[in-house]
Amino acid sequence: MGLSAVMNIAVSGMQAQARRLATAANNIANASTPGYNRLDTQVSSLPNSGGVTTTVTPSTFPESSNVDMASEMLDAFTSAQGFAANAAAFETGADMWAVLMSIKRD
Repeated sequence: MGLSAVMNIAVSGMQAQARRLATAANNIANASTPGYNRLDTQVSSLPNSGGVTTTVTPSTFPESSNVDMASEMLDAFTSAQGFAANAAAFETGADMWAVLMSIKRD
């Protein structure tokens, strides 16, 4: 696996976490909307690239109000932490790339 593949995996992770955060924010914003059915975000791996993808689907629970604010806040927090971890991996890859290019120039 090359350096650019590692950076692409980190980008797909950041995109997945951003989508998880957006879904949690949407659920929080619509928590008191009559008839709103919360959205779930599933993250799954992409077998050939090593990255991840997301799918957002309505919850399967038919309750009138199925948004649990504590769960949504936890999802938002863990999404932000996951994004930060992927961003750090990307930055490390970018730093390694810069060092490699510096060595190649010299």
